[in-house]
Amino acid sequence: MEHKPAVPLTSVMPGRRARLVRIQGGHRLIHRLSELGLIPGVEIEVLHRNSGGPILLAVRDTRLALGRGMADKVWVELLDE
Repeated sequence: MEHKPAVPLTSVMPGRRARLVRIQGGHRLIHRLSELGLIPGVEIEVLHRNSGGPILLAVRDTRLALGRGMADKVWVELLDE
């Protein structure tokens, strides 16, 4: 399986799907995001983002809003449409 380059979640356009590759943060951030279902391998769809506010995501059957700082530490690979 060919791996695509990882990009920060903040760069994914609304409507695109991606797979979480890694979280670049400390233990507390990784633990908090894993409690929300954000673990490596999970598929994410970006539902809404704007220039300065939170990013709205669909993860499994849940909707999450992540602040920019947190979302910038979540690295994903884009999935083909």
